[in-house]
Amino acid sequence: MTIDQGPALAYLDGAQTILDRIRSTQLPNIAAAAQICVDSIAAGGLVHLFGTGHSRMAVEEIFPRHGSFPGFHPIVELSLTYHTQVVGANGQRQAIYLERLEGFGEVILNNFVFGPHDSFIVFSNSGVNGVVIDVALGVKRRGMPLIAVVSLDHCLASVPKHSSGKRLTDIADVVIDNCSPKGDAMVQVEGLQYPVGPGSTVGYAVVVNAMKCLVAAELTRRGQPPLVLTSGVLIGSAASADLFERTYDDYRARVAQVYGPPRVPDSSETGE
Repeated sequence: MTIDQGPALAYLDGAQTILDRIRSTQLPNIAAAAQICVDSIAAGGLVHLFGTGHSRMAVEEIFPRHGSFPGFHPIVELSLTYHTQVVGANGQRQAIYLERLEGFGEVILNNFVFGPHDSFIVFSNSGVNGVVIDVALGVKRRGMPLIAVVSLDHCLASVPKHSSGKRLTDIADVVIDNCSPKGDAMVQVEGLQYPVGPGSTVGYAVVVNAMKCLVAAELTRRGQPPLVLTSGVLIGSAASADLFERTYDDYRARVAQVYGPPRVPDSSETGE
């Protein structure tokens, strides 16, 4: 018996629809986001990246990996993204609870020192949970430009969960739609009650890599070509290893400010 390929084809059709929608509707917003990133990196600042749950994958798609370069600073909390345990210690129940916990986002931001040229990208398919709204509001209070990457269909269909009543799309300076459908899963299987095959990962990957290519091109045009992590298959193992070391050194120098002097608590925190 040959397995029916129909559901796989349905998923590929759904993925192609996402690509087509991004191409036809999101390029202006991707370009606007790239402009913010270029201005930060060219001025010696950083583009900070934050995502919870499976949106962590979008953060890692930007840096570090082959075809990526310094200037981006991933901020990923294991308590919000460590999914492989599923149950038990570090399980999904805990991660989901913390993802919704209002106030936690500000606790995360307080670990870092942000510079005058920094900007921020927050990834969240739903764009309504407590932590991502905390982070978004904290970013704006700190005066940084904010880019949001969401599923607009899913976000607008979701009830805000933060006490501010805001969605991520209400806070960001630039909003990019990853063009995945509400509910994310795209394929309805005959005899199965609920759909399977999430599409947001496809949308995220397309959005961030299109943006990354624009950033690299504009930095190069400005005379600041980035150090790009490049496979030894293309340039030889020795050159690749050397480039990796130089890239990581460059990254370390750029992020040194983020882990700067300890933050001095203000009077509201000390009770004075």
